[in-house]
Amino acid sequence: MKATVITYGCQMNEYDTHLVESQLVSLGADLVDGVDEADFVLINTCAVRGKPVDKVRSLLGDLRKLKASRGLMIGMMGCLAQLDEGQQLARTFEVDVLLGPGSLLDLGAALESNTRFWGLQFRDELHDHIPPAPQGKLQAHLTIMRGCDHHCTYCIVPTTRGPQVSRTPDSILRELDGLLAAGVREVTLLGQNVNAYGIDQGARVAGIPSFAQLLRLVGASGIERVKFTTSHPMNFTEDVAQAMAETPAVCEFVHLPVQSGSDAVLRRMAREYTRDAYLQHIRHIRRHMPDAVLATDIIVGFPGETEEDFQQTLDLYDEVGYDSAYMFIYSPRPGTPSYRHFADLPREVKTERLQRLIVKQKEWSQRRNAARVGTLQNVLIRGDAHDSGFLEGHTRGNHPVVIPKALGADGPGIYPVRIEHATPHMLYGHVVDAAGQPLPARPQLAPEAAAVSSPLAML
Repeated sequence: MKATVITYGCQMNEYDTHLVESQLVSLGADLVDGVDEADFVLINTCAVRGKPVDKVRSLLGDLRKLKASRGLMIGMMGCLAQLDEGQQLARTFEVDVLLGPGSLLDLGAALESNTRFWGLQFRDELHDHIPPAPQGKLQAHLTIMRGCDHHCTYCIVPTTRGPQVSRTPDSILRELDGLLAAGVREVTLLGQNVNAYGIDQGARVAGIPSFAQLLRLVGASGIERVKFTTSHPMNFTEDVAQAMAETPAVCEFVHLPVQSGSDAVLRRMAREYTRDAYLQHIRHIRRHMPDAVLATDIIVGFPGETEEDFQQTLDLYDEVGYDSAYMFIYSPRPGTPSYRHFADLPREVKTERLQRLIVKQKEWSQRRNAARVGTLQNVLIRGDAHDSGFLEGHTRGNHPVVIPKALGADGPGIYPVRIEHATPHMLYGHVVDAAGQPLPARPQLAPEAAAVSSPLAML
């Protein structure tokens, strides 16, 4: 069987895709890149917002035509598969295999039966299942817990992924050992609420360390760079910032979603913290890591948000001075309390506010990135950029970086890069030697040619 997996959504979904791809290979399937070559197409779905659901619906329509014409087998997994909405789509579009986020280890049984399989029950074994390490990659994700015990009124995750369950540190470190052996140099610890690790259903789990302690354990493993996502402000404690500052491998990057700067909106979201409490976390981070890179999530146009509420969000953005932000228009999701109980705002109001927030974000991102011009950054180069004459990567602070391929970097690796130019969303630079001097151009691309084709020349 030739199989392909199409992934929508978050890094947790990317991790789950790797898990099921490894299962497919162990079952004897050949992984192919596209639908045209595949006998089995598995869609890993997201249900957090309406847009990825619309994309899945459109894709299923196309796949059903191929199913009729050449017998294609269709599968659907992930958050949408756990919901009534997803199960109705599966019936409508004749999906053969349906797996919820907790039933991914049932994929083999589903394929073997060759009948529609509604595998939506949670399996405890999933938490201790260690997928094989990705080969030929310098960075990898590592799930340390699944599910979430918070119940934000806009969020479908507690319904789709269930209550929080933390993996044991032994299981996590064994997976990390495999990643190190495969050559991974940067790992991102994943969880719906990663800094609540070890506090399942409100209680500390016996034998499981705090998240701050886990950061120290992972940082002492020999891995060069450690990141984590996503944090909930309710569970962000000062000892996490202290552990980050005292563990060299842990990168000085914090993604701490605020969602809104208005206490009234935060209450309707059931976020369990206030604006002042959030800002206290920022002060703790800055105290221990003055140069920390801060990112956030913001939902624009939550039901009941007034112009004054939105202005408080803009003011908070200025007070924190984020390096970057993921910004979303509120998307009502069936099954959530906000969908059932709150009236949505007009689309044009939400769109106009989002545009103002984007302007604010670009201003701050430009300011933060411009301050890095002239600095030396350790950049993990992943591979070719869109322009084949250049390579792309990211700093310890998650800033995207582009460098000329002909000036110092042979390919994937971690390089010292002098930043020479910045835009709101990109840094540009050159690899330097131990003395901080630019490396000479290789014969195949003269400096003049590099300058002509450089992305800098297009700005």
